[in-house]
Parts: sequence; structure tokens; C-alpha cells
Amino acid sequence: MNIIFGVVFFVVLAAAALLGACAGQSTLVPIDPPPKSAFAAASVERGAQLAAVGNCNVCHTASSGRPYAGGRPFKTPFGTVYSTNITPEPDTGIGRWSEAAFVRAMREGLDREGRHLYPAFPYDHFTRLTDEDLKAIYAFIMTREVVRAEGRANELRFPFGFRSLLSAWKLLFLERGVFQADSSKTAEWNRGAYLVEGLGHCGACHTPRNRLGAEKKREHLAGGEVEGWHSPALNAASPSPVPWTAGQLQMYLATGLVDGHAITAGPMEPVVHNLSAVPERDVRAIAGYLAAVAGAPSERRQKKARDALAHAQREMAAYPLRAPADPSVAAEAGQRNRSGESIYFGACAACHDRGREATSEGALHLALGTVMTLPTSANLVRIIMTGIIPAEGEAGRFMPAYANELTDAQIRDLVDYIRAYFARAPAWDDVEAEVKKVREELSAANANAGG
Repeated sequence: MNIIFGVVFFVVLAAAALLGACAGQSTLVPIDPPPKSAFAAASVERGAQLAAVGNCNVCHTASSGRPYAGGRPFKTPFGTVYSTNITPEPDTGIGRWSEAAFVRAMREGLDREGRHLYPAFPYDHFTRLTDEDLKAIYAFIMTREVVRAEGRANELRFPFGFRSLLSAWKLLFLERGVFQADSSKTAEWNRGAYLVEGLGHCGACHTPRNRLGAEKKREHLAGGEVEGWHSPALNAASPSPVPWTAGQLQMYLATGLVDGHAITAGPMEPVVHNLSAVPERDVRAIAGYLAAVAGAPSERRQKKARDALAHAQREMAAYPLRAPADPSVAAEAGQRNRSGESIYFGACAACHDRGREATSEGALHLALGTVMTLPTSANLVRIIMTGIIPAEGEAGRFMPAYANELTDAQIRDLVDYIRAYFARAPAWDDVEAEVKKVREELSAANANAGG
């Protein structure tokens, strides 16, 4: 049945792609790069704030690369897509793009020459933006530093390198149209919805995708995968041991640190860094909308939160006297857990068992951590192996990396112990694979760096 479905689907996809290719897309007339003085300062400033919400700098800047010059790789199930140079450089950037060309790219996923853009660029979200906001973002982008940087060719599996196939993808999945406010909701709720569903494109990471890479609309904000990390659900299925309030979300999004929840890590770190430069009213609107999406916690969820808080408070009150070798944990997870428990007390307990408030030097008690409750061990493995390290020259919370301190077997034991003792959940079955994956990534990164 799967084979028949695949053949039929491919035939339909190919036919739609052929029709799209035959129809063609127009090339928009190139312009001479406008001088920076052509754009009003207020428009550029507004564009800067909007670009921060959209994380344009993150996706369009390669590691150790110049801002907005592109070259960042995005690994997808179909191969690797590289971001493009969006500085106003005339030959390798978008310096010859008119405002109309920029707006078309954002709303329809077409470049100036009429070629389809891959949806790694989230135009399926940006299509909701207003004319005013698109003009402001264009003003900001066209006043950035000019950088000559040739684009790197995408590395996609056959047949995904044929851009004409994207006409079929758009026919199936692209819902065009500017965001429409809900008159039954408050102005703040609508502002939050506009930013989350449009420019912020939160669903691009926090919504699962189908086999063609499109978001599963029926599982909106139910959790997704990005860059080897699991992005937790933001709806009623949120795995956070303690439910988020709108106020906590606002503080977290603006600072990355709030009592009772873990600090930012992985792909969320640059998101928070950008949101720290966004007006408070917009961050508050985003937080309020996300809190509304999650809804009020059920009685069952509230009980789990009370249990997690009680667990954490008991051990924080006893710190540093909690003894290892909890019999119930050892019985539940087996002998391997004894090893994990010893590693935890040697490497983790001094910070995590004391707990922390936002101003303390301790770390979050792990009974309150979301990564222990996720459906995959990916995030916990990555945090243990790579640590949490602020960008050079920036302040922030620090956690050491243990990839060079612990063997793969020790990391597996530690993850098993943390999952069993703090989440009181069945062992993950992907720990070994995730450890191997991160180890290979670190080895490749060291090789590329010549280390």
C-alpha cells in the first residue's frame, strides 16, 4: 500500500511541478542599489526590531561569517540547504532587488528572477506580514553592511534539487494571505498571534512536519525537531513540569532566565538574545498569546506540578545532605543507574541539588526541568555533552561541557539516572544513538577547525 501511494503521489507531484514549470514565473526588473539615505531612519529602526523577532541575523549568518551574508547550513530530511546573502551587495546579495521583489520573496517564496525558494526560508509564515512591516524590514536589510559572498550550492537528494517541484509543494501547503485579526480577542492577543504565527514563525520549530517537510496544521505547536534538538510543545501538551504563566514566559523570552524553569539552550538561545532587543509590549504580546494557546492547566497537570515542586523543595532543603543510592531508583532502572547516580553526585549535584533562584549561583533542580520529560533524550544528551556557554564577550549562565570528561557509557548511565530519578519516567530508548550522533558532530567540528 505504501508503495502504491508513493507512486501515485509522485506522479501527481510531478504533474503539478510540470504545470508550475510551464506556467513560469516572471523576473522582476533589477534596480541600482539604493543609498542608505533613501530610507527613513524611523523605518530602519522599526525594521531592526521586526528583523529581531524574525531572527533574520541567525539564519542568514554562517558560523564565524559576516552578518546577513548567508552560508549557514540547514540540514533537512531532503539534504542540506544553505542560507543566502541578503546584504545589499549588487552581485551576490540582494542589492538589485526592488521592494516589490523583496515582498514577493517574503509572501510567495520566489526570488527576483522568479525561482522558487525552499521553505527552509519560512515564507509560509512571512506571507502573513503587513505591507507596512515588509517595507520596514526591507529598509533595514538594505541599509546593512555590504558583503560580497558567493552563495553555496544546496546539497539535496534527487529529485529535490529541482525547484519546479516546489510549485507542487506550494499548491499543497502554502496558505497565502495577510494575518486577519480576530475581533473577539484583545488587541494584545491579536498582536501576539500576528508575531507568533507570522514573523516569529514559532511553528517552524515547534510544530511537527510531514514527509514533505510541511507543518502538520492539526498538530500546531505540538513540538518539533530542529538542528538535532527537540522543540517542546507550546500548546496544552507542554511537557514542562511546572505550567508556564504569561508573566514567566515574558521574562524567559526577554532574559532567558526565570524561577522554576530551565535556562535557554540550543536554538532557543539566539531567539532570546534577539527578543531582548524587541519592545517590551511585543514580548508581552507573544507571551500572552502562547499562554492562551496552552490554556489553563488541567487538574492532573497541576498535581504533577505540585509533586515536582515538592520533590525539588525537599531536596533543596536537605542540601548538601541528600544521600545517594536511592533504593527505589536503583530497583527501577537497574544496576546501570548506580553508575549514573555516582556520576551525578560527582559532577552535577553540587549545583543542581541546591537549586536556584534567578539571582543565585546554583542551578535549577532537575525535578523542574523540561528536558527530562521530553519524548527524546536528544536535548539532555546535547546539554551534558556540549554544555551551556554564553557567546564570547556576553554575560550569561554557564554549564560546563562533559563530552571530554565522560565516556559514552558514562553519559548513557547519567542520562538514565536523571530520567528515572527526576522525571520518574521510563527510560528512553534512543540514548545510545543520540550520544553517538553528538560525538560524531563534535568530531566533525574539530576536524573542520583543524583541532
